[in-house]
Amino acid sequence: MDTCSRGGAGNRASAASGFIADYGTHSLRRIKASIIYKATENLRAVQILLGHAKIESTVRYLGVDVEDALEL
Repeated sequence: MDTCSRGGAGNRASAASGFIADYGTHSLRRIKASIIYKATENLRAVQILLGHAKIESTVRYLGVDVEDALEL
């Protein structure tokens, strides 16, 4: 199943459940990553969860300051 098919299936499931929102699968991925990072402050765990090869990608993805993130 390609990315577009998964997104469409998720959107249809959301509509069927009565949960209508402007969130796609990528938005939900970002939200989940942000929630986990805020709860754990474990940047490495979020990096692994997202499948990022570089920690810098995860920092940019989360929108946090590099120095602040690496101090934790």
